[in-house]
Amino acid sequence: MPIWKSPVSIEILTQSHLDTAVQRLGIEFLEVGDDFIRGRVPVDTRTRQPHGLLHGGVSVVLAETLGSCGAAYSAEPGTRVVGLDINANHLRGPTSGWVIGEARPVHIGRATQVWQIDMRDDQGRLTCVSRITMAVLAQR
Repeated sequence: MPIWKSPVSIEILTQSHLDTAVQRLGIEFLEVGDDFIRGRVPVDTRTRQPHGLLHGGVSVVLAETLGSCGAAYSAEPGTRVVGLDINANHLRGPTSGWVIGEARPVHIGRATQVWQIDMRDDQGRLTCVSRITMAVLAQR
């Protein structure tokens, strides 16, 4: 059973991120399932740190993007979501290809949401695990 309270699709997510950091970093939305959002980021000159590895901050941008989108589209109409906290554990440093992230809810409540984002390289190896906590607020 889908968790989405507002219409969401790859096209809607892509359109809402035009001319933003997400677009500039090459992040792409891949799939919206009943209870997850999947996207990817390239490991290239835009996203590598000086030692040739995917910059840890870029992994966090991917995590925050996917988790925030999940929270926004699963929140009740008339509310908005804002980030309270995010953490990331970097487990492997990819040097090329793509990193694919998948965000799934841990908790969807009236006042807060918690989302888990797992990121994997092209070989399916875990590169980073992240968790984001979102506050659910009334619309302004």
